[in-house]
Amino acid sequence: MSRRARAQAAVSSSAGAGRPTVTVCRGCCCGTAKIPRVDHTAQLAELRTALGDSASIRVVDCLDACEQANVIVVQPSPAGRRAGGRPVWLGLVNDRDVTADIAAWVEAGGPGPADPPGILDLYAFQPSRRVRQGIED
Repeated sequence: MSRRARAQAAVSSSAGAGRPTVTVCRGCCCGTAKIPRVDHTAQLAELRTALGDSASIRVVDCLDACEQANVIVVQPSPAGRRAGGRPVWLGLVNDRDVTADIAAWVEAGGPGPADPPGILDLYAFQPSRRVRQGIED
């Protein structure tokens, strides 16, 4: 993660304390023409509209999981973490239905307080420890 992305993340996380955080990758592959037939701008706008004040949304440069583009990471709120929630990495988020499923889950509380819709199991993946530490710390 770039220095600028880390600084933006720090500002975003302090502003949204107490809510889940949805991290949207928009780097070298995610959010670009490399992933065709996806309206990347609309995807981000739909998340922002659907989640409103129920989650913090941050956009980062590159999460280094390009083979899974578009990548979204859903991090639990502090209460969600206390309830056992852990960050969930979702890849190949390239259609409106999965974006809506993510938004509905986060609005219901996200990791910890709410179980994700079963369909999200198809999108979940585990990146390398090095990549996870860059976003989850």
